Amino acid sequence: MSLLSLVGVEDGSFEAFKPGQSTLLCAVLMIGDRVETLRLGRITVDGRDAMDVLLSMLVNTRCDAVILGGVSFAGFNVVDPHRLSDELGVPVIVSSGDRPDSASVLNALKTHFSDWEDRWTPIARLGDVYSVTTKTGSPPVFFEVVKESKAWAESVLRSSSSLTRIPEPVRVAGIVARGLTRSA
Repeated sequence: MSLLSLVGVEDGSFEAFKPGQSTLLCAVLMIGDRVETLRLGRITVDGRDAMDVLLSMLVNTRCDAVILGGVSFAGFNVVDPHRLSDELGVPVIVSSGDRPDSASVLNALKTHFSDWEDRWTPIARLGDVYSVTTKTGSPPVFFEVVKESKAWAESVLRSSSSLTRIPEPVRVAGIVARGLTRSA
């Protein structure tokens, strides 16, 4: 596979259950192991603004795919991977180091949010959860993919996980976002 331009997205640190608090959302565009662009946006903890903030961050960004470090950021601020793929015109991979626990997510949404159905719909639309070993001897990475095949997503995840089992664009985005939001 030739070098792909991949955007990785991850959020910063935050304290849960603090109304009105915000954190950073970081999007890193990488080609191979080289960072090309880094963009930051502020999102509300448990808010509803992550989707719009991410889209505004990625305006005029040319990439081959987006890899999200999960589907919800800053708690339960949900990004819709199908809408993101439609608006950007590229496939979206939702990756996680742990197997997603949809039943627990649904229960938490029902318990804490009156608009739980709106938050749950993009998560429910994702479909099958797959796993791939990206680094020999490491646990698998779990993923869902929008607008591409499982095999294609496995290839992208393997080729972009050069230093750890986590795709490099997501790993770098997480380091930046957490580094800029961690309390001193």
